[in-house]
Amino acid sequence: MSLQEEIAKKSSEIYREAYQMSIGELINLYRDEELDIHPEFQRVFRWSDYQKTKLIESIMLNIPIPQIFVSQREDGTWDVIDGVQRLSTIFQFVGILKDEEGKSIPPLVLEATDDLPSFAGMKWQGEGELSFTKEQQLTLKRARLDVIIIKKESDSNTKYELFQRLNTGGSLLSDQEVRNCLVIMSNREIYELIDKLSNIPSYEKCLKISERKSGEQYDQEMVVRLLVANHIDWDKISKYKEFSELLDKEILCICDDSNYDINGTIKKFEMTFDLLSGLFGEDAFRKYEGEKYTGPFLASSFQVIAYGVMSNIDSILMLEDKNEWMKAKVKELYLEEVYIKNTIPGVKAIPRYKELSIWGKEYFKK
Repeated sequence: MSLQEEIAKKSSEIYREAYQMSIGELINLYRDEELDIHPEFQRVFRWSDYQKTKLIESIMLNIPIPQIFVSQREDGTWDVIDGVQRLSTIFQFVGILKDEEGKSIPPLVLEATDDLPSFAGMKWQGEGELSFTKEQQLTLKRARLDVIIIKKESDSNTKYELFQRLNTGGSLLSDQEVRNCLVIMSNREIYELIDKLSNIPSYEKCLKISERKSGEQYDQEMVVRLLVANHIDWDKISKYKEFSELLDKEILCICDDSNYDINGTIKKFEMTFDLLSGLFGEDAFRKYEGEKYTGPFLASSFQVIAYGVMSNIDSILMLEDKNEWMKAKVKELYLEEVYIKNTIPGVKAIPRYKELSIWGKEYFKK
């Protein structure tokens, strides 16, 4: 297939329309729950009050605002793909923004700017001079934004690819933060599963990670690595070029699996980490060397031990000597040839992930 044929094929999979919509129209769509900005995203796309104030200032001064991208669902509802924080800021300022539980978020109070110092303390509605006049409210509501709509007829992967392209180039989001947004848009129950598992006390006890990695939701990425390893068809991984792409696409496969056993996954996960935290605590995924556990958390150890134990947890718990057996297996794995050859510098992430997962499942089989 030639380049032009590839371009023609891919571009034909995307159906889009462009509108100019007033802010008042967007406010009505949000009120009527026909526009979903996904309140969970507020923890990811976080602006300061000054950044929010600058957006309101731009609107009032007729300064162009970047396009808003939305994706149309089967029922006609729009998912916001790019523009979450811009729309959230507007909705918070006019006092209609809701959080994840449907509770109202306190309205935004503006700060002074160089061009509009009188913004200081200003609200949408209030008493006296510190609130927008009717004229100023109409100016904001009549301001128009460019909205690009990705129609429901588009290829099913278009929404996710577009979200990644718009929200990773030049942003400070981690891979897992973007991945969480993709999962939320696809299947909220799977996002809630990832969030629930990452907050189980026994799991938290085993993960000795830095504050920086915790802030980047690395603990949730580790959960995703386990879920994906338990669901993936290893024969099909050659199509992936990057490890982050593998996790993105495969967790979306889980989202699309109507038969995915959420309750069974939670049960096995809890049993696995109750056992590991009781035996090893924060040493669970640190290297055993020189008669002691040393060094930082190792993702390679996690993949072998957590996935291997989780895959065999029922049979392991039936062993009379499970505690001593587990301690011996964990100590010895660092001397195993498969582990050593997959943790030397230069081994690519995807083959390492596959080899350690498959081997871990066999290694902890009793």
